[in-house]
Amino acid sequence: MRTEGPDLGHHGDAEVRDDGSALVDLAVNVRADTPPVWLREVIAGSLDGLAAYPDGRRARAAVASRHGLPVERVLLTAGAAEAFVLLARALRVSRPVVVHPQFTEPEAALRDAGHEVRRVLLRAEDGFRLDAGAVPEDADLVVIGNPTNPTSVLHPAASIVELARPGRVLVVDEAFMDAVPGEREALAGRTDVPGLVVLRSLTKTWGLAGLRVGYVLGPPGVVAELGRAQPLWPVSSPALVAAEVCVGARAVAEAGHAAHRVGVDRGYLVDGLSQVPGVRVVGPAEGPFVLIRMRDALTVRERLRALGFAVRRGDTFPGLGAEWLRVAVRDRATTDTFLKALHDALPAGP
Repeated sequence: MRTEGPDLGHHGDAEVRDDGSALVDLAVNVRADTPPVWLREVIAGSLDGLAAYPDGRRARAAVASRHGLPVERVLLTAGAAEAFVLLARALRVSRPVVVHPQFTEPEAALRDAGHEVRRVLLRAEDGFRLDAGAVPEDADLVVIGNPTNPTSVLHPAASIVELARPGRVLVVDEAFMDAVPGEREALAGRTDVPGLVVLRSLTKTWGLAGLRVGYVLGPPGVVAELGRAQPLWPVSSPALVAAEVCVGARAVAEAGHAAHRVGVDRGYLVDGLSQVPGVRVVGPAEGPFVLIRMRDALTVRERLRALGFAVRRGDTFPGLGAEWLRVAVRDRATTDTFLKALHDALPAGP
């Protein structure tokens, strides 16, 4: 079931399909230099075992160890997108709320499962910061992203915890948390917050969108209920191998270094954007992307395509409109050429 309004099924990859495949991709939030060679080699090495059915026990144990949890609190999924579908179809909830602007797939999955979804729209004039008091008290499922796509806002963990209630499932999408140095404000691994369910993805930092791998952390009862809704062998053997190594000590350290590099590159992008007439950057940005507001943004987006760059339109996110664009963080050389193109794409006149 869909609803009138923004196209919840539009995602950044649509900007670089077909006639956009040759564009410089600033629309998709996957790290540009991934997967690294060592990870590709590990995945390739798993192909010799494709005749056997997938066995997720080692990967599940590795994820549990990474977050200091018992395995009963871990569910491996075919990307975070599967987790959203499982939550929508398996949990017995009747009053779901999604905090927007954020990734549209949670609401889309809930609506497709027949739920009526209420939206809490965070305000641009407040910097898209969370107002826990705006969430209806009777909500029995609340979904929020942290750091949030597309705003790049990192909400304080304490503010999100305020949303927890007995009898409520609180879903926090932390798909981009490993791009935050030190993963500050993370809730993954917390067991003291009632009803807390945290989603993680290995897509963004490791460039594994095509492999589909992620996981759910939550109360054992919720994890078991979601697991019963999965088909047999939902995660492939190569994806399981990737999950196991990407939560290991070497990968966690590498992700930490990458997060610091992304932070430096993001600062350079934000500084450059702040010098572009008529462009406002939402800040402080904490994710591997920034949200910008400008006049005639959709026209600018089309002109940027003609100049060789794909950026993500913002009008498909509830709570945003046609004046918003999302730009992925890239290296300085790419940013320099993009900023020049952006200057050239700006509308004439005041």
